[in-house]
Amino acid sequence: MNMQTSAVMAPPAPKRIHEMRIPIVMMRDILLKTMFRKNVDMVTELSRAICLPIPVTQELIDMGRDQNLIEATGTLNANNGNEMGYQLTDAGKARALDALSQSEYFGAMPVPLDVYREQVKRQSIRNLMVTREQLTGAMGHLVLPDELIGNLGPAVSAGRSILMYGPPGNGKSSISNGIRDALGDMVYVPRAIEYAGQVITMYDPIVHTAIEEAEDDINTLRKTTGWYDTRYVRCERPTVITGGELSLNMLDLVYNPTARTYQAPLQLKSTGGIFIVDDLGRQAEPPQALVNRWIVPLEESKDILALQSGEKFEVPFDTLVIFSTNFHPNEIFDTAALRRIFFKIKIDGPNQANYLKIFSMVAKKRKMPLNEAALIHLLKVKYPTIDNVYANYQPIFLIDQMIAICEFEGIPYQMTPELIDRAWANMFVKDEHIVK
Repeated sequence: MNMQTSAVMAPPAPKRIHEMRIPIVMMRDILLKTMFRKNVDMVTELSRAICLPIPVTQELIDMGRDQNLIEATGTLNANNGNEMGYQLTDAGKARALDALSQSEYFGAMPVPLDVYREQVKRQSIRNLMVTREQLTGAMGHLVLPDELIGNLGPAVSAGRSILMYGPPGNGKSSISNGIRDALGDMVYVPRAIEYAGQVITMYDPIVHTAIEEAEDDINTLRKTTGWYDTRYVRCERPTVITGGELSLNMLDLVYNPTARTYQAPLQLKSTGGIFIVDDLGRQAEPPQALVNRWIVPLEESKDILALQSGEKFEVPFDTLVIFSTNFHPNEIFDTAALRRIFFKIKIDGPNQANYLKIFSMVAKKRKMPLNEAALIHLLKVKYPTIDNVYANYQPIFLIDQMIAICEFEGIPYQMTPELIDRAWANMFVKDEHIVK
């Protein structure tokens, strides 16, 4: 993504306290708690710690001084450009401790939920236009039929919801990852958001990949935009991948009773990116129940969360949801649920020509020489036993099996009808009665 586009999407930094739209007492208390916990005393250090511009930070310090919670140390620090140092008064320490007993949160000032909504619109995944070239480039390592790319492209550009279904082992997970790679730009993720005086932490290094800016880029952006609101972290578009472990309670706010703060649920962390539900049908809850939970978000682009008090509130839902299943949709959904999923795309196994392409690519990558007799044996003798049903995983499986046999026998990598038979025997389990 070029820097000009980044500047357009960047959240503008607040210039004065009144632009913050957070309760004044909450801001003051976060400043006091940060000074107490991090032991920082310079405006520039405090500015970095609470992620606010220096003028706004100075306003907060001055407010604390007016209330006799902060005092100047009376000394200039030569190592910090002759900055005046500040420290908490006894009353300030007492207030910081009282505030910490109510909430352990300190550091980056949270972004009000309403302000975050505005940022979500600026960087919406639905603003993206993914071209055939981008999608093909991101999936260049996969052998896919042209019509599949043609179906996936509009689905990704719509940024709504996709159901991929079909027999296992044909790359549904790889395709999901390819879609993620095709997006190829960035979003700004708030470190925390604020609603009704409560703090909800958002930025998660496990989910979000921060993008480090080069110094030249920073200087360019500063000249053109005044830089962006550092309460946000500039990240790649997020991808959350869940599988059989997904449960409905993972989609709720997580309350930390010790810190007295909330953690954003998975779908909120994936805002502006992709949420992949892999292996749908393997979760403890039935697929119908999981999809029912997504109905309002998918239709209305908003989700509803609840605080410990029971108060419910709306958050933006700006996520491309990809459901992936080995079951036929009619087996796990009713027609109402299926209607709410915008795109249904069947991922079939390859035809024989594409299967041979995959086999050849894997063999080349694994440094396994191809052998015509072995391939004829595979196609004419082995595959007819399973009605010539090909799957994308099979070439990798068979070649890796032959490599393992060659290494065990101490012979050069080679492909023979006999080795094909030995590898094939490990790919399927025969139905047979076991005598106990």
